[in-house]
Amino acid sequence: MSDLDLVPVTRALISVSDKTGLVDFARALSKRGIEILSTGGTAKALADADVPVVEVAERTGFPEIMDGRVKTLHPVIHGGLLGRRDLESHTSAMADHGIGGIDLLVVNLYPFEATRARNAGWDESIENIDIGGPAMIRAASKNHDFVSVVVDVQDYNLILGELEAYDGKTSLQLRRRLAATAYARTAAYDAAIAGWLASELGPAFPRRLTIAGTAPTILRYGENPHQQAAVYRTGDPRPGVTSAEQLQGKELSYNNLNDTDAAFELVSEFEEPTIAIIKHANPCGVAVGEDLTTAWIAALACDPVSAFGGIVAMNRSLDGATAERIAKIFTEVIIAPEIDEDARLILAKKQNLRVLRTGAMADPTAEGQVIKSIAGGLLVQSRDSGRVSRDQLKVVTKRAPTEQEMRDLLVAFRIGKHVKSNTIVYVKDGSTAGIGAGQMSRIDSARIAAQKALDAAEAAGWAEPRTKGSAAASDAFFPFADGLLTVAEAGATAVIQPGGSMRDEEVIKAADEAGLAMVMTGMRHFRH
Repeated sequence: MSDLDLVPVTRALISVSDKTGLVDFARALSKRGIEILSTGGTAKALADADVPVVEVAERTGFPEIMDGRVKTLHPVIHGGLLGRRDLESHTSAMADHGIGGIDLLVVNLYPFEATRARNAGWDESIENIDIGGPAMIRAASKNHDFVSVVVDVQDYNLILGELEAYDGKTSLQLRRRLAATAYARTAAYDAAIAGWLASELGPAFPRRLTIAGTAPTILRYGENPHQQAAVYRTGDPRPGVTSAEQLQGKELSYNNLNDTDAAFELVSEFEEPTIAIIKHANPCGVAVGEDLTTAWIAALACDPVSAFGGIVAMNRSLDGATAERIAKIFTEVIIAPEIDEDARLILAKKQNLRVLRTGAMADPTAEGQVIKSIAGGLLVQSRDSGRVSRDQLKVVTKRAPTEQEMRDLLVAFRIGKHVKSNTIVYVKDGSTAGIGAGQMSRIDSARIAAQKALDAAEAAGWAEPRTKGSAAASDAFFPFADGLLTVAEAGATAVIQPGGSMRDEEVIKAADEAGLAMVMTGMRHFRH
């Protein structure tokens, strides 16, 4: 390694909001004879711990002003960070103006993200936008040939390790890595600020889209073993799989995370006790019941074959009785707002079973964005937070739905929102009787769902499939009457669909002739 690659650290500037590990780190630097410059609360914390420290104001000859808004924005500081040690014009300018080189910068920024996470007001949020910190970080990162920059507490040991290994010096390789981390940090910080301002002020789709993720968890692989994958946190406070506490089980895979998210979002749609069983991001059984045990029995009965190896989500605290039943089949993940002690003891016997506790349910009506990558760009849309209530439904047939049919129609339509299009969902007595997902033809979805119901009836020894007398939901309009007639052939007596086809009248006429009750929502729920 050449002399140019190794740079001695003789002076460090430390200014941090997160003071985790600060004193031990600074003390280790000081023991190596490294001079420490600091500001405000950081300087006080070091002085209180008897770590030698020089106030920045003492070095610059200029006091902190404007409540600390201006303290490090000074040529003595930025010259010390930006000056190249291999250029005579830089070193002479530093000498002429009394600028000492700063070889190590340690800064973590004002806690803007944490401030927004607790829904602080406008003025407090603005005050937690750091100015001097990002300016110093960018300066030090640009001059990484000579300056090491640390923005994360977890990198303290990297610096100390290099100083130990190279007799008080750092390597170019490390300085480059730290610079990359630092630029990512300032980019994420600015993205959080820009995102907040856009959400507050509009427009919904600003001229420049900023996205940032933090704290990556590297996954074993992606959807398939030959793909690499990681999951990032975005700072969105929405309860769900990324914020959940994992109580037991193996690490979550890419597919586990995707499917568990789909499951939890689905059960969040319902106020009554609800359980959903998910495979490949599609439900294979969903039920609303008086309690979770009742809901589990009904959800499993819809498609017990597909439920094997599935994801189970619920919108109530998981109790022991329900956990005991779930534990009888192979399940990949269980997610619930809470898991009671009886349930924990039962599930603990399944060591590989992943059990997640979210602490709360997601709000199905909350606004948000969904982002999908495509070649050369991003597709961005608002979250499908649309819901229809009973008083918004339009009865379009001669026969109106019965009270039970109406309840089942609303359940079916809410479930259909979370099934890949084209979608047909049959519901009877609050639980799915058959689900047809992701087909190119709506007729095929109706047929597949009906066949699933036949298979379930045969497995359970029922006299007829539960599609007989069911309510059916379609995520989008029926373009022709044939799809509706397929639903009727399966035994459905009531249908809910968005409407809006140029052949709506033809479809309504077919429904009347078949004796069906049909309502239209005026709202479509495509999901791709």
